[in-house]
Amino acid sequence: MIVSYNTKDLDLLARIMRAEAQTEGELGMLMVGNVVVNRILAKCYTFKDINNISEAIYQPNQFVGTNSSLFYGSATTTEKNLAKRILMGEYYYPATHALWFYAPGKTASCSSSWYSQPLAGKYKNHCFYRPNSGECPQIY
Repeated sequence: MIVSYNTKDLDLLARIMRAEAQTEGELGMLMVGNVVVNRILAKCYTFKDINNISEAIYQPNQFVGTNSSLFYGSATTTEKNLAKRILMGEYYYPATHALWFYAPGKTASCSSSWYSQPLAGKYKNHCFYRPNSGECPQIY
């Protein structure tokens, strides 16, 4: 386990993964989970004081999925199992070292940087951005 969690945290992580990337399938949801965990581990930028799943997900102006109807209601067993995989340390490129992502639209390209952070890569509709290794060594 790379971050500590309880059943409430597991459900919360599974629900944000669903709300942010359900249309991108299991792999897309796993990548969203990677970003959440990275924000807990990172001690840089606006994530310095993020210490658990709830703080990461409810940090103001971060995850638009918290406003989605997909975020409400309990997570399914499948979604919780995906979240467990992330919490046990599975990582998926391009979210491996990513702290940010956004979806520019199905036909739009990812910009080469976002808020001065380099593009790590794109998966379906999501563009993932990572800090340079020297800026957030905890996630490298």
